[in-house]
Amino acid sequence: MKVSDIVVNKINRFKAGYVFTYDDFDVPVKNLSALKMALNRLVNAGKIVRLSKGQYYKPEVTEFGALHPQEYQIVKDLLEDNSRVIGYLTGVSIYNKLGLTTQVSNTIQIGTNIERKPKKRGKYKIRFIRQKNNITKDNIYLLQILDSIRFIKKIPDSDIANSCSVLISLIQDIREDDKKSIAKYALKYNPGTRALTGAILDEVSDLEITQFLLSSLKAATTFEFNIPDELLPKKLKWRIS
Repeated sequence: MKVSDIVVNKINRFKAGYVFTYDDFDVPVKNLSALKMALNRLVNAGKIVRLSKGQYYKPEVTEFGALHPQEYQIVKDLLEDNSRVIGYLTGVSIYNKLGLTTQVSNTIQIGTNIERKPKKRGKYKIRFIRQKNNITKDNIYLLQILDSIRFIKKIPDSDIANSCSVLISLIQDIREDDKKSIAKYALKYNPGTRALTGAILDEVSDLEITQFLLSSLKAATTFEFNIPDELLPKKLKWRIS
C-alpha cells in the first residue's frame, strides 16, 4: 500500500481534535520523506491542520467554523512520558474549569517538577510552573486547587472574595482524606498559600489537620487578601486580612 494511502486511512480513523505526529504512522524510516509529503498535501488541501513542526490534527468543523484541539491534546506529550505523569494542566484553563473565571487564554500553563523554558506551539504559548510535590494521576486535582489558591490574586475577571468562596465550596466537597492531602501538599507552597489553605481547611474540615501548617508560618508574617470575615471567620488566627 502506498504511504499516502496509509496516511489517509489512518487519519480517517482519528477522532476530530486528536493531535498526531509522525510516530502515529506505522511506516519505515526510509519512507519518512513520503510521509511528510503526504501530510503536507493534506494540510494544503485543508483536510488537516499543522499545529507545530511535526504535529497535526484533524479539525472538528461546526457551523461556526473549525474548532481548535483541546489543551490536553496540544500538550499531551509534555504531560505524560510512556504512561508516566510528568506534568498537569493548570492556569487559566483550570480556573475556568473550576468555575473561578469565564476567561480563556492562548497561554497554556503546565505544572511540572523540573524547571523548563517556555515553548510555543502554533498560536499557543506554553509556560511551566514549578511544582515541588510529586505529581501523580491521583493528586492532580488537589494540586490544581492549591495552584488556584497560590495565584488567587491573578485569576482574571474575578475578585479574590469570589474566588475564595468558590474554593471553599470545592474543598468542602472533597473527601476528608483528600483534605488531609491538601494540607500536606500545601507545606511545599509559599507561606501565603499555606495560610489561606489552612484558613479554608479550618472552615470545611471536621478534623484538626492544619496545626502543622500554622506552625510552618513565621509569627510576625501577615497576609493581605482582603477577604471578608464572614467567608473566613478564623482568618485572624492565620494573620489574614
